[in-house]
Amino acid sequence: MMRSPHPLEIALGMHYYATFTPGIGGALRRSPEDFVVEELSVPPENEGPYLLCRLTKKNWEMQRVVKEIAKSLHISPKRISWAGTKDRRAVTTQMISIYGVDPEAIASVSLREIELAMVGRSRRGLSLGMLQGNRFRIRIRDCDPEDLEARVHEMAASAKVGFPNYYGIQRFGVIRPVTHIVGERLLQGDPRGAVMAYVGIAFKTEPDEAVSAREAFLRSEDTGQALREFPRTLSFERAILQSLHNHPGDFLLAIQCLPPKLLSMFVSAFQSYLFNIALSERWQDGLPLHEPRIGDLLIFGSGRVEKVTAGGLEDARMHCRRGRANPALYIPGAKESPLNEVIPPIVRQFLMEKGITESGFKLASEMVGARFDGFYRPVTLCTKIASEVEDTNVLLEFVLQPGQYATTVCREFMKADPFVMV
Repeated sequence: MMRSPHPLEIALGMHYYATFTPGIGGALRRSPEDFVVEELSVPPENEGPYLLCRLTKKNWEMQRVVKEIAKSLHISPKRISWAGTKDRRAVTTQMISIYGVDPEAIASVSLREIELAMVGRSRRGLSLGMLQGNRFRIRIRDCDPEDLEARVHEMAASAKVGFPNYYGIQRFGVIRPVTHIVGERLLQGDPRGAVMAYVGIAFKTEPDEAVSAREAFLRSEDTGQALREFPRTLSFERAILQSLHNHPGDFLLAIQCLPPKLLSMFVSAFQSYLFNIALSERWQDGLPLHEPRIGDLLIFGSGRVEKVTAGGLEDARMHCRRGRANPALYIPGAKESPLNEVIPPIVRQFLMEKGITESGFKLASEMVGARFDGFYRPVTLCTKIASEVEDTNVLLEFVLQPGQYATTVCREFMKADPFVMV
């Protein structure tokens, strides 16, 4: 393993690379066409109150595109759902479900860089995770030319064994990786802290106008001044500020101005951060990612989870070698795991220090209207990568399972500052 030299990756729990091969450098997303994602969707049905539509978008953030589609259809955004949140600076194709709309209305949606077409119906709406995977076609530009083809070939071969299955930077916010911090404050029962983190924390990747407005609000907490200074494009922040301006001191009401799916993402991002730090600790302790040991959890393709015992160790290793199962980590939530003593020690200690308990997850669930149960996640990401070197550009094509991140693959190849990958 090789330790990451990038402070942001360390801050998000991504401490290590799987390979010692020097990174190829380069940059992602010089144009949206450099990052193409095609969702492998669940086949549509022939009847039901939900329209299933294929959405192709370029340079759109998911929450905002849904808001604009809903406005065009004169419906609430709550009637639109999807199976996976795709990258903003990319060309992405995926399914969305829309409740109670006539098929003829879909043709009336006319938005820049968006194509929307009905493909069928369904008896129920889509929800996160209802997809088979994602196919990626990614071009990394202006890479280090020295031994480029050999390095690319070596890392593509390593992907078959497995890279650490980290949650990528977009899970935490591409421009402002603060979602996990907001989630932590919510789980601590601190809506004021959540508001101040979401509205006030600034990053160098933002325009100067936004950075200045955020920093001024953190200093003064003057909502009137903030409403004059915050750019109109920061509509979610402005909604929070307007609520605080109208109801001073009611931070809970203010944070609840945000869409429920966004509030849900805050808590999920915190759980993702816990997974990343637990995965890094596992590797730091010298535990192999792809080979199970006694006491490990093993997750099978069906979702079944078993604890590896001394008597079952050889069978567990065989299952992993044949790709039937993978060592996994358990991340806690509002519901206890049916298996005992499976929370990684670093996660248990972190939650204790932050004062976060099961009741915090339950309260967040009630506030957001979403479940935050614990979950199991494989520690490795394995995929077959087709690669092509085009002068100093590298083209990668691969398929990932739901919940896996293309940037996690790209960071192994590039080993670059994470900000050049957003």
